[in-house]
Amino acid sequence: MKVTNYVQKEHLQMSQHPDYKAEIVKVLRSNLTPKRKQERILAYHEKDIASALEILSPEERARLYPLLNAETLADIFEYADCKTKYMSEISIQKRIAILSQFEITEMADYIRSLEKADRTTVIELLGDSLKTQIMLMNSFSENEIGSKMETNYIAVPSRISVRQAMHELVEQAADHDNISTIYVLDENKMLLGAIDLKDLIIAREGTGLDAITMTSYPYVYANEQIDDCLSLIKDYSEDSIPVLDSDNKLIGVITSPNVMELVHNEFGEDYAKLAGLSAEEDLKEPVKKSIGKRLPWLIVLLCLGLLVSSAVGAFEGIVAQLPLMIAFQSLILDMAGNAGTQSLAVTIRVLMDEKISSKQMLSLVAKEARVGFANGLVLGILSFVCIGCYLFLLKAQPMDIAFSISACTGTALLLAMILSSLSGTLIPLMFKKLKVDPAVASGPLITTINDLVAVVTYYGLAWMLVIHVLQL
Repeated sequence: MKVTNYVQKEHLQMSQHPDYKAEIVKVLRSNLTPKRKQERILAYHEKDIASALEILSPEERARLYPLLNAETLADIFEYADCKTKYMSEISIQKRIAILSQFEITEMADYIRSLEKADRTTVIELLGDSLKTQIMLMNSFSENEIGSKMETNYIAVPSRISVRQAMHELVEQAADHDNISTIYVLDENKMLLGAIDLKDLIIAREGTGLDAITMTSYPYVYANEQIDDCLSLIKDYSEDSIPVLDSDNKLIGVITSPNVMELVHNEFGEDYAKLAGLSAEEDLKEPVKKSIGKRLPWLIVLLCLGLLVSSAVGAFEGIVAQLPLMIAFQSLILDMAGNAGTQSLAVTIRVLMDEKISSKQMLSLVAKEARVGFANGLVLGILSFVCIGCYLFLLKAQPMDIAFSISACTGTALLLAMILSSLSGTLIPLMFKKLKVDPAVASGPLITTINDLVAVVTYYGLAWMLVIHVLQL
């Protein structure tokens, strides 16, 4: 029995994922010599070492940094969430050495996060080549695609042979590992096209570069807004997209990891805006600053909420005359809000993915109106039958009153869903025309507007149909 339990215990331990983070901390806190600690630490993946940094105290991290060279620390910090904090714990000389191992975009982001005095010191200590690249990237605002580009690319002159191009590739590959696409430049460094690495390898030596150069190749300008050119970049499945200056000269590239990061950030910003928050708000932001960003939105929504409440108050005579009407108010509000949110999500997605023409916008509005009508018709009929039967059979209401209220509810539901679908489509389109991010029209704002539409529709129909026409 003991043997069986022991085997089961061993099997369970083997099936569980090892806790590398705890093992690394244990090694660092041991009495091993620095050389033995270094050997054991280097056996772990950089991501696991980065995770262990969170557990260690500043004093323990200070004893770890001398065990690792600049290149290894740069690889570790790539996975760290508190990169700036860890970098500040390292001497300035080693910090510069680590920084030199970063990708140029990562380096620029780190330098931007520093205080002005520290930023100046770090830039001055960088080599001339890195300093030039950083100054170039800092010349663009954070919203321009040039601030996210890298200088990690291979470029060859157009008037050379395939053999010479291969020689250039081998030489430049020592400094640039992004070799899957080779860019062809003229004598003024203007972009002529791109060559796929495979095409260069299989080309005959006597073949001219023109024969294997793709001249219809996507590109962006460095001063373009990220939001404007992101859809173009996503549409092409290229490892890198060239970035040009105003003179059409190649100054950098946007790589696949850059694109993934940009898309992730874009979705994060839109998600924040859907909730009525500022796009740049995060967990580390001070409470006072977060309050300042959220409060203006909440004030706007409070005013709209008061408008909705005033609309309900305007129909208090109907509620007093037919108290049963209020029982189904939440049904109309919820379904109208759901329909509007669905249309809004479709519209935001369309506006993000492509630049649509006025004709396509009208087509989108017409489609959403048809969808709202079809869904509203089905749900309106179901509401008419279900609510009428509920009031007549379970609440013992006279049939004329029961089905008059259900008819009013069903008709209001149909109209509210049509109008909400239209508002969920038209409002972001209007914001797009006004050059305002359509995501800010989302979430709480659309929901509150749809509540107003639903309340006016529901009680307006009740006042007109049930009280004035049927005189119940």
